[in-house]
Amino acid sequence: MADLGSIRTILKTYDQEHLLAWFEELDSSQQSILLAQLDALDFPQIQSWIEQYVLQKPTLEIPTNIQPPQIIPFGGGDNAEAARAQGQELLRAGKVAAFVVAGGQGTRLGFEGPKGCYPATPVTEKPLFRVFAEQINAAQQTYGVSIPWYILTSPINDTATQAHFRQNNFWGLDPANVKFIPQGTLPAVGYDGKLLLGRKYRLAVNPNGHGGSLTALAESGALADMAERGIDYISYFQVDNPLVRVLDPVFLGLVALGDAEAAAKSLSKRDPYEKLGNFCVVDDKTTIIEYSDLPAELAEACNPDGRLKFSAGSIAIHIFRRDFVERITAGGTCLLPIHRADKKVPHIDPATGKRVSPDAPNAVKLELFVFDAMPLAEKTVIYSTSRGEEFSPIKNAEGEDSPATSKHDQVRRYANWLEAAGVAIPRDAMGQIAAAIEISPLFADSPEMLKASLATLPEPLNIHAGDNVYLGSRGQISGK
Repeated sequence: MADLGSIRTILKTYDQEHLLAWFEELDSSQQSILLAQLDALDFPQIQSWIEQYVLQKPTLEIPTNIQPPQIIPFGGGDNAEAARAQGQELLRAGKVAAFVVAGGQGTRLGFEGPKGCYPATPVTEKPLFRVFAEQINAAQQTYGVSIPWYILTSPINDTATQAHFRQNNFWGLDPANVKFIPQGTLPAVGYDGKLLLGRKYRLAVNPNGHGGSLTALAESGALADMAERGIDYISYFQVDNPLVRVLDPVFLGLVALGDAEAAAKSLSKRDPYEKLGNFCVVDDKTTIIEYSDLPAELAEACNPDGRLKFSAGSIAIHIFRRDFVERITAGGTCLLPIHRADKKVPHIDPATGKRVSPDAPNAVKLELFVFDAMPLAEKTVIYSTSRGEEFSPIKNAEGEDSPATSKHDQVRRYANWLEAAGVAIPRDAMGQIAAAIEISPLFADSPEMLKASLATLPEPLNIHAGDNVYLGSRGQISGK
């Protein structure tokens, strides 16, 4: 057990003595939990953050010289073939790892459990984790190599996530190549600068943001594991997008050819105020300015052809060089800046010991954003992708970015692939696809591969209105 006397001294130094107000009434197990939490905190660092981000609200300063970045067009532009070849060689040489941020729960979807376990596909209702596992498995078969997969979990879903993988035999992947990494947390801080207790024996904490995924790679030993495996590039994505290309050879090749330390995929924004961060260049550094922070005159500015000047929106798909992540997390620190978010945090009232559930924000959550790594890189690449090909997240139970819209987009992508390969797709009077279609990455993970895989079927593929068509690793399966 951590030394109680030393911790009391530290708490008195930083005016946080209230955290032990109920210590004497706790049992020995609860006392150990609380003391271990307190002992793990870097109080000088936390005090610095309290003074900078809690006791005063930082003023956002928008740079004056903001320029649009250079964007590589979808497909790779003039370097497409060279990029594809370079990316394929990196994959074949075992230089690439997959990394998914999967700490969220499916609460907003009305789903009990980790979001990665949510049934996401239009015919077979595969969970998101299986969608990604099949992509990795397909790449392993294509390139003849083992590809490690690092999965960031959170304190609330780590156990359930690992159980899901065990119960499903890791979706055909070698368990030795699937690494679960716990996300770090930071304490919630009341507006008065006092840390909050979530229980009498436990601090109120929050995940440290998706930027904390990079510190987790360092602290968990994952970066060291990558180095031992010879991994040079980390393919980063978030768990809620079933259309993501987990391992994109063109994207990888563009990063390698550009000698970039950090890279991102972008989308052309639908309108000036679509809720995507804006890729910009400030002082020759690629950065992201949140959609809510970009001045209206810049958000609405257009080029002579009528297109938005700042059209590149961030969709949280990145490639980071391993040595870059090592550099910005060296020495147990992190070069990413802290951000403040005002939250309603349930807590124990230090005066009464009763649990309080506030109706309004009462505390500050401190967090890191992964896109803040971009301006820290010496060189960057931004690669524009297609919304219909690679982005249809599942965030909300209904409406925009919901399971219904994502399944619709998945069917549309697969139908487009099949039509390009010469397969007739039934459509209704409005031109909408009149069948449910799903293609496993183990059958084809690209339009190019689909043509070759269709040729292996014992008879031509025919799809009729009302059909549920699934193309899996063993060919066509109709229905669930």
